[in-house]
Amino acid sequence: MERTFREQLFFLLLCLSVLKGDCRYIENNDISKDELHSLFTSDLRREIPDLLMYHRPLRCLDMVAMEGQFTFTAETPQLSCAVFFMAEPNEVISVEYDSVDIDCSGGDIITVFDGWVMKGEKFPSSQDHPLPLYERYVDYCDSVGSVRKSVRSSQNVAMVFFRVHSAGSSFTLTVRKHINLFPCNVISQSPEGSYTIVIPQQHRNCSFSIIYPVAIDISEFSLGHHNNFPKRSLPGCAESGDYVQLLGGSGIDTSKLLPITDLCISFTGPTHMKIGCDNTVVRMVSSGRFVSRVSFSYRLLDSQELQTIKLNNVEDFCFNN
Repeated sequence: MERTFREQLFFLLLCLSVLKGDCRYIENNDISKDELHSLFTSDLRREIPDLLMYHRPLRCLDMVAMEGQFTFTAETPQLSCAVFFMAEPNEVISVEYDSVDIDCSGGDIITVFDGWVMKGEKFPSSQDHPLPLYERYVDYCDSVGSVRKSVRSSQNVAMVFFRVHSAGSSFTLTVRKHINLFPCNVISQSPEGSYTIVIPQQHRNCSFSIIYPVAIDISEFSLGHHNNFPKRSLPGCAESGDYVQLLGGSGIDTSKLLPITDLCISFTGPTHMKIGCDNTVVRMVSSGRFVSRVSFSYRLLDSQELQTIKLNNVEDFCFNN
């Protein structure tokens, strides 16, 4: 999925034109996952020494995947801006306000969102996130004078929406990453890799989102209970309370993706599938009665594989929705 410079430039212009309206609760921006690929470049994954704080200016539309200090200074009014933050799967992100010079009373805003919002859809979905939706928005102007100057995400992605009406308005944020011992809800930075979801006797849902069409191999699957059902496509999987779903579609909200198959029996050994969707998700649902675990690997499908699976009845909806 290589992106040319012309495509990258078009993407930036497109995103600047479609981010319209009230940034406090932007729900309908037209940023797509495929367009975000142009920002997933190698420099996002650069490592820096622990004692050296990385500094750079922020753009109105930006992607940040490293720790550091980031400053935005408006040369003109900027009414609809967004910054996407991303960390490794086993990390969460903290955003700290270092200095802020905006006019809250004049309608300026800076809002941190716990997750990502794209085309009105949210990741993680409301079904999978531990907080109610209103608590996932943290507005700087609402917290002026309080002791809270730092916001921490629940997963490896977060966003900041901001709007300033006057040239010279500015703010500086410090972004840090923190180890998450039991990651839940992840967006993968890479189109290939391997991962294990573990839910340690907690009643929660966890999703691993791969925003590429991929071939996926599930190598190990343990849900802490045993039965005699076959391992695929069981109508009664949801009734068991503990199961894994493979989902696919074009959005990022897992509650709006289409089910490809359900798994609800422990096994060891490869289960292989090719999924031609823009977004492929491994989602584990846990009742909290067991320690649940699923391990898988994935790789990007090439163009020939994508053409071939268009004839596959299971994945066909990925090309028609």
